[in-house]
Amino acid sequence: MLEAFYPKYYVSSAYVVPYETLYRRGIRGVIFDVDNTLVPHDAPADDRARKLFETFHDMGMETCLLSNNKEPRVAAFAGEVGTKYIYKGGKPSVKGYRRAMKLMGTRRETTVFVGDQIFTDVYGANRAGILSYLVKPIHPREEIQIMVKRYFEAVVLYFYKRKIKKTKQNKKGMRS
Repeated sequence: MLEAFYPKYYVSSAYVVPYETLYRRGIRGVIFDVDNTLVPHDAPADDRARKLFETFHDMGMETCLLSNNKEPRVAAFAGEVGTKYIYKGGKPSVKGYRRAMKLMGTRRETTVFVGDQIFTDVYGANRAGILSYLVKPIHPREEIQIMVKRYFEAVVLYFYKRKIKKTKQNKKGMRS
């Protein structure tokens, strides 16, 4: 039941995802959430974010921001990092993910999504058939509705981590 909310990968930060490896494996587009994924809520793009997107452009990787936030916030950030964007994306609806892939010229098999929320970012990416990376939120300051969702996310993460641990134990047992 909870598997629909499980990310394919759970990592500490959007800045540690192995993008070069993904590119070598055929990934050609990355869709990002913005707030608390790339920078704290409402923060402008920083040097780290600009450098990350510069790396994508140098690699030939397409990028797109997909946010449920309003256009002024998303457009300003997108302009600072030089990427396409979708505001009021309606996550977890698959429409925004499909639109992002169309903007990037990618397909489900060649796209990855990176975000910090399970019930919007990961669930939507999973529903759209896109490889999903869940990252830990950058900053603890969040809007009240997100803080409430974090309690429910903790339950999902508990079972996700338990499943991952069992999978690793099973693989280890098979090798012995």
